[in-house]
Amino acid sequence: MASPAEPSSSISFTSSSHVSNGSINNKDASGGSETGFNLDIIRLSKLSSSLEQLLCDSGSDFSDADIVVEGNIVGVHRCILAARSKFFYDRFGKDKGSIAKESKPKYFMTDLLPYGQVGHEAFLIFLSYLYTGKLRSSPPDVSTCVDNICAHDACRPAINFAVELMYASTIFEVSELVSLFQRRLLNLVSKSIVEDVIPVLLVAFHCQLPQLLAQCVHKVARSDLETISIETELPYKVAEDIRLLRLHYQAENENNLVTLDPLHEKRIKRIHKALDSDDVELVRLLLTESDITLDEAYALHYAVAYCDPKIVSEVLSLGLADVNLRNRRGYTVLHVAAMRKEPSIIVSLLTKGASASEMTLEGQSAVSICRRLTRPERLSGKDGAGAGSKQRQNMH
Repeated sequence: MASPAEPSSSISFTSSSHVSNGSINNKDASGGSETGFNLDIIRLSKLSSSLEQLLCDSGSDFSDADIVVEGNIVGVHRCILAARSKFFYDRFGKDKGSIAKESKPKYFMTDLLPYGQVGHEAFLIFLSYLYTGKLRSSPPDVSTCVDNICAHDACRPAINFAVELMYASTIFEVSELVSLFQRRLLNLVSKSIVEDVIPVLLVAFHCQLPQLLAQCVHKVARSDLETISIETELPYKVAEDIRLLRLHYQAENENNLVTLDPLHEKRIKRIHKALDSDDVELVRLLLTESDITLDEAYALHYAVAYCDPKIVSEVLSLGLADVNLRNRRGYTVLHVAAMRKEPSIIVSLLTKGASASEMTLEGQSAVSICRRLTRPERLSGKDGAGAGSKQRQNMH
């Protein structure tokens, strides 16, 4: 049964309704054209199954190239990839003269991608489509979260997996998959919280998908996501578009017009920049030279979201920040740490007295936030994360 996080696998040149144990299901027998059509379906189905065996049969490796994805070696057949993807056609053609006939070329996914990320499981789904013309369901281990009450239709693992498939489809130039996953991501954006829109917005920006990008930009602009988060996580052009849209929305509704003190905001940005530079001493100096406090700058929230764990510990050691302070969106520092999923930061905050029982305005605790972000694969240790994976498992 397909996962709800998985797009419809309607792109296929086979149809089970026309095939039954290799025989023709043609009760009406209305004419030779229909019989011929059914025979074509059966032939294509057998071809699809035969090509799939090239990927699935580990006992007989006839591959002539390797692609390394997240440390996993995936054997591929250059003739198939070249026939199905213009990207690989051009790449293999370019390398043809520089590879000895007896050698087996090796490619690294990180070198093939100009931007974004495509994980091992996402690449296998994409590769299976190239070989068979059928889109497999996404494995639950990597496309769902470990929250038992989640419907898995718009949680972060579902979004991240669809984003990886979109990067693969766009970069490797498979247009029918681009259209399919754009529809899927448009649906996800309509249901997801604003923080989870960010990875979709980034793939839309990098892959030049204007419809998807516009929907993401408008959703972020209408949200209460902090300006500092937008400026830190998004390309300048996108952040500027969101800023202008927010001004437009505020002008339409004068009751919601927010007036900020430019000097106050400038001092807060200086504290954040000092944290970006890992200079806690400069932070201390800025605090003494102005009337801004760490809490007014939400400096601990910022450090927990974007700084090295060592810097977070140093900010905590100043003893000037409330570890249970809520920001303008109602998130405590621990909630922000849970979104980042860095165990050492979470432990530091708990040690300093952060309350794990505090709820967000949506009724989520730090633990439930972690669960919504964590794939079953992470807890089982299948991702090969080693000690880090064990730390995450113990935290839950």
